[in-house]
Amino acid sequence: MTKHDFDLIAEKEIPEIHSLARHYRHRATGGEVLSLLNDDENKVFGITFRTPPADSTGVAHILEHSVLCGSRKYPLKEPFVELLKGSLHTFLNAMTFADKTAYPVASQNLADFYNLVDVYLDAVFFPRLTEDTFRQEGWHYELDNAADPLVFKGVVFNEMKGVFSSPEARLADVSQRSLFPDTTYGVSSGGNPRVIPDLTYEAFRDFHSRLYHPSNARAFFYGDDDPEKRLDLIGDYFAEFERREPDSGIATQGRFTAPRHIEATYPGSAAEGAARDGMVTVNWLLDLDVLDDMETALGLAVLNHALIGTPGSPLRRALTDSGLGESMLGGGISDGLKQPTASFGLKGIDPANAGKVEALILETLGQLAAEGIDEGAVTAALNTLEFQLRENNTGSYPRGLVMMFRALGPWLHDRDPMSALEFEGPLETVKAKIAEGGYFERIIRRHLLDNAHRTTVVLRADPDLAETEAAEERARLEAVRVEMDAAGLEATVEMTERLKALQEATDPEDVLAKVPSLRIEDLPRASRVLPIERATIAGVPAMFHDLPTNGIAYLDLGFDLTVLDADLLAFVPLFSRALTQTGTKRRDFVELSQLIGQTTGGLRTQRWSSSTMGGDTSAWLFVRGKATGPHVGDLVSIMAEVLGEARLDNRERIRQMVLEEKAGFEGRLTGMGSHLVDLRLRASLGEADWLGETFGGISHLMFLRRLADLVDSDFGQVQGALERIRSVLLTRPAMLINITAEGGDRAGIETEVARLVGGIPAEPRAKAVWDRRPGAPSEGLTMPAQVNYVGKGADLYRLGYKPNGAASVAVKYLNTTYLWDKVRVQGGAYGGFARFDQVGGGLTFASYRDPNLVKTLDAFDGAASFLRRELGSTELVRSIIGTIGEVDRYMLPDAKGFASMLWALSGNTDDVRQTRRDQILSAGPGDFRQFAEALQEVARAGHVVVLGSEKAIAEANTARNGFLDVSKVL
Repeated sequence: MTKHDFDLIAEKEIPEIHSLARHYRHRATGGEVLSLLNDDENKVFGITFRTPPADSTGVAHILEHSVLCGSRKYPLKEPFVELLKGSLHTFLNAMTFADKTAYPVASQNLADFYNLVDVYLDAVFFPRLTEDTFRQEGWHYELDNAADPLVFKGVVFNEMKGVFSSPEARLADVSQRSLFPDTTYGVSSGGNPRVIPDLTYEAFRDFHSRLYHPSNARAFFYGDDDPEKRLDLIGDYFAEFERREPDSGIATQGRFTAPRHIEATYPGSAAEGAARDGMVTVNWLLDLDVLDDMETALGLAVLNHALIGTPGSPLRRALTDSGLGESMLGGGISDGLKQPTASFGLKGIDPANAGKVEALILETLGQLAAEGIDEGAVTAALNTLEFQLRENNTGSYPRGLVMMFRALGPWLHDRDPMSALEFEGPLETVKAKIAEGGYFERIIRRHLLDNAHRTTVVLRADPDLAETEAAEERARLEAVRVEMDAAGLEATVEMTERLKALQEATDPEDVLAKVPSLRIEDLPRASRVLPIERATIAGVPAMFHDLPTNGIAYLDLGFDLTVLDADLLAFVPLFSRALTQTGTKRRDFVELSQLIGQTTGGLRTQRWSSSTMGGDTSAWLFVRGKATGPHVGDLVSIMAEVLGEARLDNRERIRQMVLEEKAGFEGRLTGMGSHLVDLRLRASLGEADWLGETFGGISHLMFLRRLADLVDSDFGQVQGALERIRSVLLTRPAMLINITAEGGDRAGIETEVARLVGGIPAEPRAKAVWDRRPGAPSEGLTMPAQVNYVGKGADLYRLGYKPNGAASVAVKYLNTTYLWDKVRVQGGAYGGFARFDQVGGGLTFASYRDPNLVKTLDAFDGAASFLRRELGSTELVRSIIGTIGEVDRYMLPDAKGFASMLWALSGNTDDVRQTRRDQILSAGPGDFRQFAEALQEVARAGHVVVLGSEKAIAEANTARNGFLDVSKVL
């Protein structure tokens, strides 16, 4: 069968994902297309190329950035940014993996979807790839005048400096490479900053020429769009090429005959307690090539969850109970590469104890292979996986995108992509093998215990490493500079000037217009209205959202945090976790985690705080659970048990949780630096944001460090605070119930919930008065890193700006033009953004993985002048469209029910949202100028927070007369 020059390889109904799947091969080129037809309005397209790098220059990563910087049909500086600005996309990005590069897009709007597909296809097949693009996105020498020292600049170069500033990222890099010394997985695919400058423009161009070709492509479609149109779109591009045989195959790593041991270092400070600054992973290459059957994949997934998926899982518990470290490391069993791997380890160890950790892992696995995994743990793991597969809840990710990456597992290695999408038969087979006995024991023995292809990687802190690497970079640059004669230096200065001029140039209106876009008239005028019915259940306020949930009930129990005294607030995150992870009077935490996994879709806690339209603070702790109809009673019973009986006296378990949380926070520090800076800025702007920073910002990290000592020295104080929270917070007058389910299930759910409410104490509670004390006006927070996270902000309403939805359009415009160009393109940071809270009035700027500090603050201060310039009609329209796209973001039913409740709690009514939408749709140049005046006040009166290197902060303080109050974070 042929269509549009494609041969139909296979066609199959896949009821598990409610889709008809068609797999095509293009006759002329051999390019393949997987087309999934269903009724999902959130349409997805992606094109993926197999791109195994031969070295750590980051060529695939730099190319991923560069192809989106102008193409044959769209010769703009960055069509990608125009799509960010003026599309209704629900997903728009590109990703580099160890063996592939993917370009996915998604949208609920059909015309918008076709626009996205066309721009992406033209970008990947016909990019401009100029040498200046290579320099900008990859690396270049920067020299402002001949007397200055040379420096390296480049978006990917600085991005990877940020990545390699993370100890856990270094550990993951070394661990993977240790298992694959002879294949593409043995290099750093994202690029090592020490190697990136070895990449030449010629090698960069050659990589694209060889691998970005239909013969090496796998295109994917998903959703309710026309299947014939899909083939037309992709076929038009494939038709411009002839078949070739790209050399992109991925070799199979040969087996080790004996385990190996590797030691490495990371940039760490000589902090107190440095004897426990080590990390260790024990890693295996499983005795499998590509997972060609879903049964094996599911079996490994169940085993992984049984081993480490919950705090009570046997291998995870053995590691955390050992006292050898602070938190578990390693991704467990993973099938993301051609050959599956396994990795387990510990963070916060004394490096001298690495051998003890390795022995413990092997001993625990040996015991499990000999005695078997507890039946309850296996049942819980199996039920959890089955619930996840059937619910297919991908959160904010489009469902089609998850299907694409699932199919790419076998597809990338020339196997059947549909095999990864069908799970009913394989799941029944796994269940049968588990019932027969010995199934997981055999897997553990074969793939782990009897497998000599094992590495143990030990990482220890080196307080001098950051400066050593910086010195090596300076020496390399100086050596290059010495080799340059006067003409060479002048040429470098001219290249720097030319690149900056290109970066600062704007695209003409007629060129901008080449990127397809919707019109304002295409946008819905009415604001989204979500279903909500208010009621009471046993005297407690309740909200019900009648939505199609496929038989699943989502239940949220909220408790009003504003009743807690200020001295208890810092303990709330620990209390939140303790509710579900310390066990209860009836069962220990292992039995509790198994019961949750066996009977529900999960139980978790979530904190939320926001300013309200009335100027107050709304702050809640939610206990959130989900279950199918027959198990709603089980879910409610478990919720009642954890609320009333959680073991807040479980000292050892609480100690473990505190150490895990502290170690995890420290490990994520460089990855969430801009988020932490943003939280810190906002903490001084309003009470709700101050509370959010207390719960999840730098203040929380500092408290965790004190808490870790307090648990050992005075646990009675810790337990007392937790018990006070329970007695004050968990009462009916401070309670709210939120239910998202199908209307026919409402009565039964409410009956079960009423039973729970009856057991909650009814003592009235008054709101507490908090005397919040924000930190220093401007702060420099230091850590051993090669990049910075720079922020500045202020409360616009306090500075006189009046609420207006048009401000969101101005912020969107700033993010996709001025800040993108100034902070990322010209400054070399990985990103820069502004955020405006329409309810509270807080405006913050922040940068991500930024080589600069003062220059970035100057860029933030220049935003007002930028907004005052003449605004093109194309830019305005696209910014309005992009803003509406964010307002109308795609949500699954459970997210809609939760969002509807949060809107109600903050006073964000239908009328308020409609007024704001009308202001967005009618935004004009005058609104931008008005917002510019407010930003001018931020430049004048805003305060600064920087998280970064001690050297960069010291230099900034010297340049600006000590404007930062400096303290150490790591």
